[in-house]
Amino acid sequence: MSNAIRSCLAALAVTFFLALLAVPSRAQQNNVLGEVRFQGSTKIDRTSGVWIDGQYLGFVSELKDDKKVLLMPGEHQISVRQSGYENSDQKITIEPGQIYTVHVKMLRDPRVQYSPTTSEIKLAVTPERAAVFVDDVFVGHVSEFGGTGRAMLVSPGKHKIKITLPGYQTFETDVKLLAKQKFEVKTDLVKGSIADAGPDIKER
Repeated sequence: MSNAIRSCLAALAVTFFLALLAVPSRAQQNNVLGEVRFQGSTKIDRTSGVWIDGQYLGFVSELKDDKKVLLMPGEHQISVRQSGYENSDQKITIEPGQIYTVHVKMLRDPRVQYSPTTSEIKLAVTPERAAVFVDDVFVGHVSEFGGTGRAMLVSPGKHKIKITLPGYQTFETDVKLLAKQKFEVKTDLVKGSIADAGPDIKER
């Protein structure tokens, strides 16, 4: 092997070694991120939905272990929401490697008024932890509105239903309900984020 080839190979080896040094390991990346933990003392607190920087992530009690929240350092907007309760909004500043605990305490919204006449919507949707919106207002999770004795009570008239979960296509549909009418929405959310899942709605 000529000296020129040896020199070329040595230079490539050094370049490759420097490139490896420049790529942070997974442990180094985790050290850069900060973690946000959520704690709630009541069932209402624990089943409230969590948004960070406008993105829905899940409900309070599930955001741990493999679903724990890791954020880049800097300022972030946190919003915790529950139907019939005031939004709990706050800004936090995350430092590298920091664990930040958000204590959730939901307060009833005195402005909320309920219709004396209602219609009923039941949900048979998977995954059951998906968030449910009626007329762009968060009302809870699928599991709260399915099965025996569980249903969503809404005022008669036209409503837009949206069901969403990170990693799945958003499902949206419109319903027009008469007083005391009962409807069921059935669908399986489709993984991905390109197109909406098709509706399967029937009167019960």
